[in-house]
Amino acid sequence: MYIDGFLAPVAAGTSAEAYRIFAAKAAPIFKEHGATRVVEGWGDDVPHGTLTDFYRAVAATEGETVVFSWIEWPDKPTRDAGMKKVMEDPRMQPGAEPMPFDGKRLIFGGFACLLDA
Repeated sequence: MYIDGFLAPVAAGTSAEAYRIFAAKAAPIFKEHGATRVVEGWGDDVPHGTLTDFYRAVAATEGETVVFSWIEWPDKPTRDAGMKKVMEDPRMQPGAEPMPFDGKRLIFGGFACLLDA
């Protein structure tokens, strides 16, 4: 398994349901291009730390909510090919659907799975 992880600040005033609807439109595109699972987590119990926290990581401002998401792929080669296709897919182009988060503050990375218990 290979995992893409994401952390993003969602604009103030965006409801969890509005974000879910947005994410539900994107998930099938990832799956169409090889992803096996797409998970979206809405910040519910995200503490503010004294040195580091999820809010600081994405420079969240007052009223923004942090979402934690991941996409599972069978392996890295499938992810590399699939992610390229997703980024080229017209449905994922800027302006196709307004994003409810600031993409400039999105944190993302790819991770090799060490444990899946």
